[in-house]
Amino acid sequence: METSNAKTNGRTLKVLFNCAKCPGYCCSYDRIEVTKKDLLRLAKHFKLSYKDAEKKFTKIAWGDRVLRHRKDRVFKSICQFFDQTARRCTIYEARPEVCREYPDNVRCAYYDFLKAERRRQGDEDFIPSA
Repeated sequence: METSNAKTNGRTLKVLFNCAKCPGYCCSYDRIEVTKKDLLRLAKHFKLSYKDAEKKFTKIAWGDRVLRHRKDRVFKSICQFFDQTARRCTIYEARPEVCREYPDNVRCAYYDFLKAERRRQGDEDFIPSA
């Protein structure tokens, strides 16, 4: 089993998954919340004003400010900052706090699913398609 370390609530946890082998499941969450601090970081990253970054990158959904999405071939939709070819975040250094904290547990349910599917398919690079 591949492992890495994650920080959560000031603790370092040995996590039981490898995000590098995931097609971006957490990036497909509808609610990727964005705080004022997150927007300031994004604005700086893209050399935009706070208001321009807010308008360009976010929307209000479920009463919260969240990142905008776009259509995806694996999941119905995915974060607009996700590279759909490389299946990686394009703003990793500027990503929102919720992304920095994810996962807040030692296990990722999607990783367990993906690992089982890859074993069943006999293909270590298998990614379910839409």
